[in-house]
Amino acid sequence: MNFVSIRIITHDVARLVGFYEEVTTVPARWATPDFAELVTPSCTLAIASERTVALFGAGSAEPAANRSVITEFRVADVDAEYERLAHLDRAFVQQPTTMPWGNRSLLFRDPDGNLINFFTPVTAEAVRRQER
Repeated sequence: MNFVSIRIITHDVARLVGFYEEVTTVPARWATPDFAELVTPSCTLAIASERTVALFGAGSAEPAANRSVITEFRVADVDAEYERLAHLDRAFVQQPTTMPWGNRSLLFRDPDGNLINFFTPVTAEAVRRQER
C-alpha cells in the first residue's frame, strides 16, 4: 500500500487552491473547475468542490468542518517559512517551536480553518525518522 494523497473539500476551490499555491509554492494542476491537485514529490494535496461529495456519497464530507486532521509539509527551514508567510492575513496558531520529538513546527490555518503544520526535523533522531 502507498499513501498518495489527501483531499480537502471546500465551498471555494479557487480561493483554497490559490492559498495553497502561495504557501507551498507548488502550482496546481486543474482537472475541472471543481477539482485541482498540488503534486509534491512525496504526496498530493487534492482540493475539491463540495459538489464532488455526491460522487462518493451525499453528505459523506462537509466543507470547513475539520477539527482533527493536520496537513503537514516538511520544509527546509521552518523559521524562514514563517518569515515568508508573515504577511498572510492568517492568525498563526503557533509560531516556530521545537517539539519534544525533534521537529521545529509552525502551525497555522488555511482559509477554511484546516490546520497546517510546516516542520523541519532539527535533531538527528527526527531526521532519521524522515528518511524513506
